[in-house]
Amino acid sequence: MRVACLPEDLPDQAGTDLRFDMYSRSRLAGRGRVGNLVPGRVRRLGLRPSIDAWDFASFAMAVVAADEAVSRERSPDGWTREIALTVAVSSPDFWNSQRGRVTQALRFLSGDIWELHFIGDGAVPTTSDPMRLRNEDIVCLLSGGMDSLIGAIDVVREGRKPLFVSQMAKGDTADQKMFAETIARQSLHLQLNHHARPPGTSERSQRARSIAFLGFGVLAATCLRRHHDGDEVELRIPENGFISQNVPLTPLRTGSLSTRTTHPYFLRLIQETLDAAGLRVRLNNPYVHSTKGEMLSGCTDQALLAQLVNDSTSCGRYSRTGFQHCGRCVPCQVRRGAYLAWGQNDDTTDGYKYGPLGQDDVRHARFDDVRSVAMAIETVRRHGVDELIGGAMNARMLGDVAPYREVVRRGIAELSTLHAHLGVT
Repeated sequence: MRVACLPEDLPDQAGTDLRFDMYSRSRLAGRGRVGNLVPGRVRRLGLRPSIDAWDFASFAMAVVAADEAVSRERSPDGWTREIALTVAVSSPDFWNSQRGRVTQALRFLSGDIWELHFIGDGAVPTTSDPMRLRNEDIVCLLSGGMDSLIGAIDVVREGRKPLFVSQMAKGDTADQKMFAETIARQSLHLQLNHHARPPGTSERSQRARSIAFLGFGVLAATCLRRHHDGDEVELRIPENGFISQNVPLTPLRTGSLSTRTTHPYFLRLIQETLDAAGLRVRLNNPYVHSTKGEMLSGCTDQALLAQLVNDSTSCGRYSRTGFQHCGRCVPCQVRRGAYLAWGQNDDTTDGYKYGPLGQDDVRHARFDDVRSVAMAIETVRRHGVDELIGGAMNARMLGDVAPYREVVRRGIAELSTLHAHLGVT
């Protein structure tokens, strides 16, 4: 499938199957749109990201648009797609020089076969309003999830002044705002959404969706005074190491069945691309060797965490269960196991739709994700964690694999405690 993401006024590319208008409110027949509200939100806050940052954000949102537009059902194996993506940017020569690296990153991220082509005349939203350089000294992603909540609390306790960036999502937007105002009221909170709208039906798997979150973070980082003065800006990406590793729980569950946006290998490839662009933005996940339970226990303001944590969101099916945690998807099980490891009551707001996972029926103990976790626990118990990991880790991707191996082992241990607690057999 050939997809093009271009400014509205650029002509169609020959052979394109799907066209998206970038940063446009147009509703032209047969075209999708992406990023239409981003420039206005940025402009109203007096922010003026760098041209290179806009190029990266355009690339990231184009990837999300293509990911949402191309159906997996039509692929020969029902999963792996072939996507040829054309993106208009300001510096096409640079981006074409990076195609090998970013293609590799996207293949790892979504499990698809990508072909990238960059053309000129990309949109760079401008404003005549005076530029307001921000005095925050770090950018921290704040999704509304438990890990990002802990990351936000910790970064303030470090004495840093964060600019929070959120990717708006139905059911999370109000909590994102509440977290930001409670943790650091004086800091700017930038809430954005890619608003990718394909011209047809959307693909629900959306394994590349979070790359837009990185794009928004890079936009924000180049608006800080320290970046304007030539300094590097840290973009903090709080995510527990067990989820970041995304090790398949059974031989039938491939790693790309969950998002890999915070995997160290993917972040390394993106970091190398940012460095090549001279963007002076450093990606950092300080929790890459911690489980979710360890993040809870290690949070540097336990009182504030206890006040806010039950309103955080972890569920992979949150919108499909009426904006209530399902309790049985893998992220929900990891969350529930983390509470047990922390030793505090799990008073998650509105509870879990499917709470008693030990109940022997297809909605609980025999639900696919519960069975997959149970199989992973049994694999580690019988054969050790290396049997579970298999070929999912190697030195080429990670360097020293030992700390990553250990975080997977401890993450499985938290899940094992949960299953024992709930009577899952």
